[in-house]
Amino acid sequence: MTAPIVTEPGPFTRVLREVTARTEVARLYGDDPARFVLECIQWAEGEGPTSYQREVLEQLKACRRVTIRSPHSAGKTALASWIVLWFALTRNAAPSGDWKVVTTASVWRQLEVYLWPEIHKWARRLRWDMVGRGPFNERDELLERKLKLSGGQAFAVASDKPESLEGAHADRLLYVFDEAKAIPNGVFDAAEGALASGDCYAVAISTPGEPQGRFYEIHARRPGLGDWWVRHVTKDEVMRERSESGFEEWAASRLAQWGAESAVYQNRVLGEFASAEEDGIIPLAWVEAANERWLGLDDSGEWGDFAAVGVDVAGSGEDKTVLALRYGDAIRELRRFAKQDTMQTAGAVAGVLRAHGGEAVVDVIGIGAGVVHRLREQGKAVSPFNASERTDATDKSGELGFANKRSAAWWNLREMLDPASGEMIALPPDDLLTGDLTAPHWRENSSGKVQVESKDGIHKRLGRSTDDGDAVVMAFVQQPDEVKPDLRFL
Repeated sequence: MTAPIVTEPGPFTRVLREVTARTEVARLYGDDPARFVLECIQWAEGEGPTSYQREVLEQLKACRRVTIRSPHSAGKTALASWIVLWFALTRNAAPSGDWKVVTTASVWRQLEVYLWPEIHKWARRLRWDMVGRGPFNERDELLERKLKLSGGQAFAVASDKPESLEGAHADRLLYVFDEAKAIPNGVFDAAEGALASGDCYAVAISTPGEPQGRFYEIHARRPGLGDWWVRHVTKDEVMRERSESGFEEWAASRLAQWGAESAVYQNRVLGEFASAEEDGIIPLAWVEAANERWLGLDDSGEWGDFAAVGVDVAGSGEDKTVLALRYGDAIRELRRFAKQDTMQTAGAVAGVLRAHGGEAVVDVIGIGAGVVHRLREQGKAVSPFNASERTDATDKSGELGFANKRSAAWWNLREMLDPASGEMIALPPDDLLTGDLTAPHWRENSSGKVQVESKDGIHKRLGRSTDDGDAVVMAFVQQPDEVKPDLRFL
């Protein structure tokens, strides 16, 4: 018998098949993001979206504007990535009309390091047989922070340029507001004109912060914002549905470290809006801004010259000796040592000074006196810091005095972190350090001077010491020459 002749489909047949497949994708999934995620992504055994992620996808279909606040590790960025891919592929498969996806965030790094790499990750897990086309070409389709297809594109826009959002015109639009708690109101306003009509969607996701700004107002159901569907994902939901993420252990550690009433615990672990305590010396939002600056320096490698090392010397128990290495206006590194004797600590500090120059600012109370003595014997530049000693220092206004050098030093760091100061202090995004810096309370004593809570007082209240925070505070005690002399405490 003669074998049958097999012929390849001609160009017209191939195009017809591709058009038919794309039309089917638009028909099946265009109004059903939940189905798209379940059927068009490759899931391993036991994997899949959580129930709250599926709920958000269903509500996006029904309400078109959805917003989610949650603790860390809830899968918000993955959810946003699925939505971007769903919208781009289904709208691009539609027979007519152009589309755009605008992604923005409170800081550019959130887009560059988190959201767009996550989009790339999930794009690699798409089931192309279900999507009706081949994998994205990474040379001219899926770029670093842009997805360019025949009918439209998804791209990243900085949140400090609301005019870029106003210029996003298309028949079909999706806005993704990532880490939305700190996105300016003007950015939300700029998107409103485009969201008023047509096939338009908006997604705002974030770990909450201070009860202020448009993201908070949406979740507080303020007048005029009722067209947003609001979802609070709780700590218990994350523990139950993302047990593999290690969230439960992390949450327990943060409870012990930060305390249930702290703003940082309520924001990051409970997913609740919370203000910094009225008598807290350093607001969480200021620390977070310094963390973002640190991440930028870490990317660029432009740390500046080594200036000083703050040394908080541990006593007995579970406290740790901490070295805070300051380069320019940044704490580049924290080094922690457990159960280290005086000579070992002096050796570690001497090694830093030998390698980098600069000076050490050392807590001289208690066993720290031995460290200072040994460093002086070795001819090292060292400044003893006696937290309980009196001081004539004042705040920047010249109106506030301080009960002791500890209070002056902590207030000095507060003023440097204050956004109104114009300083560019950078601090590592470290949970222990964040908890320490936001823990101390302050009051005005009977002499009208600022009294910052003592280390012993904090230990009694929280069951831990602020070792990291004190080391950082000491690293910034010796100010650059241009700072007025009354802030030089030593």
